[in-house]
Amino acid sequence: MSSKKTLFDKVWDSHVVEHIENGPDVLFIDRHMVHEVTSPVAFLGIKNRGIEVLHPEKTFATADHNTPTINQHLPVEDPLSANQLKALEENSATYGISYWGLGHEKNGIVHVVGPEYGITQPGATIVCGDSHTSTHGAFGAIAFGIGTSEVEMVLATQCIMQAKPKSMRINVEGSLSKGVTPKDVALYIISQLTTSGATGYFVEYAGQVFRDMSMEGRMTVCNLSIEMGARGGMIAPDEKTFEYVKGREFSPKGAALDKAMAYWETLYTDEGAQFDKEITFDASNIEPMITYGTNPGMGIGISNDIPLADAVEGGVATYQKSLQYMNFSEGESMMGKPIDFVFLGSCTNGRIEDFRAFTSIIKGRKKADNVTAWLVPGSHQVETAIKEEGLLDILNEAGFELREPGCSACLAMNDDKIPAGKYAVSTSNRNFEGRQGPGARTLLASPLVAAAAAVTGKVTDPRELMETV
Repeated sequence: MSSKKTLFDKVWDSHVVEHIENGPDVLFIDRHMVHEVTSPVAFLGIKNRGIEVLHPEKTFATADHNTPTINQHLPVEDPLSANQLKALEENSATYGISYWGLGHEKNGIVHVVGPEYGITQPGATIVCGDSHTSTHGAFGAIAFGIGTSEVEMVLATQCIMQAKPKSMRINVEGSLSKGVTPKDVALYIISQLTTSGATGYFVEYAGQVFRDMSMEGRMTVCNLSIEMGARGGMIAPDEKTFEYVKGREFSPKGAALDKAMAYWETLYTDEGAQFDKEITFDASNIEPMITYGTNPGMGIGISNDIPLADAVEGGVATYQKSLQYMNFSEGESMMGKPIDFVFLGSCTNGRIEDFRAFTSIIKGRKKADNVTAWLVPGSHQVETAIKEEGLLDILNEAGFELREPGCSACLAMNDDKIPAGKYAVSTSNRNFEGRQGPGARTLLASPLVAAAAAVTGKVTDPRELMETV
């Protein structure tokens, strides 16, 4: 067997506690993040078994899915949401777990606050009862979502039993064109591979495009790994990664940082290491993207027409059912289609870089009268930066309001639901039927495309509104 290892192999193999013959690996977990939706039953299991959380210092809890994004100082009205939030608070107190609930300065979306506070680190194994845990792979970590029974397993043992996935490398070479963001890169890859194209694989993203990306951009790409069926995605850490992590609250300091850096600097794929599958894309083929259907793979460059059914994999009947739900037709252009809502936020695009991009289009313009816009920062850190950088003033002048941190309209588990039949240009991650509310119609896009729609009231190519550079 070759001694050359991929980044994924290096991190995975170093965390294997025991390999079960013809079975899964027992994998040690460095960081466990929990929220209010998937944890109550897991904590109940711990209680019923009469055991403790093995490593409460490695577990971090925040409230995000069910939280309102206005009037967070008031009691939560929805009884189910209120009960789940109360359960997380009580369970965290019982087992000595850090809890960042509503009103806490560190509160925010779990996959936004983890990196902000240095909980997310290179070479770590990170799990959470949430599919988009893959976000943390941007730091060279192995991060993936787990189910409720697995949440209980990690609470009890700080380990999880997992079969080792196959490895895939996706290279994107060249430079991105004007108006093309990391979100567009991810949506383009998903459109090419389909939503099942990476099933059974853990993906490493490589190539010039990813080396050039900011950490925020890398998080967006890794976040969307799940939408092509992958178990997770990761990017080799580099100087950008190290500088981002250093100095944060839970990051190592002093001699501990020196020791960590010695390990972090080994986290790259060895020359000659073999992947089970490798794909390369040309960055020049990517333009601002938008989805037209009911899964993230149904995406096109914004200047293209909706494909004909016979050109799409997955069956004509299924394809036509999707278009019927969206009230679109084969061969139509997406450009100029009227929209009703714009959502900027989520663990995919709720970071400060996303608000900067959105505001760059908004500046000097006004919100379209027919558009309701929900602008939701991913955390209080993001909210503070929006204000300190003067972005809020620009947004307010254009007729927009800023909401409070939370998952918001990503998944309709709170008050922010898109009404039936309405179209929402959304910077979130899923456009399934009813994902943003029963009967809602979701168009996934980047913050730039969302901003262009917000000021024109229709699907608009953001390059038409960008300043000439």
